[in-house]
Amino acid sequence: MDINKIVDASGLLCPLPILKTVQAVKEMKVGEVLEITATDPGIKPDIKNWCEMMGHELIDIQDKDNKIIVHLKKSK
Repeated sequence: MDINKIVDASGLLCPLPILKTVQAVKEMKVGEVLEITATDPGIKPDIKNWCEMMGHELIDIQDKDNKIIVHLKKSK
């Protein structure tokens, strides 16, 4: 998977990881992939709901080395 943009939201609590995601997606083109790294477990339900509301594709959510890695594709 080609990653076009990376957001590091480690150490940030809700709602900051989502706010950083929103800003990053605004700067991306349709079809590009964003990787978000976070430590707040609240990102899992938040990013899922946000992607559904905004129409973006949630590719995956992984737990790795005490961090949460999210990949999403800008769909519109």
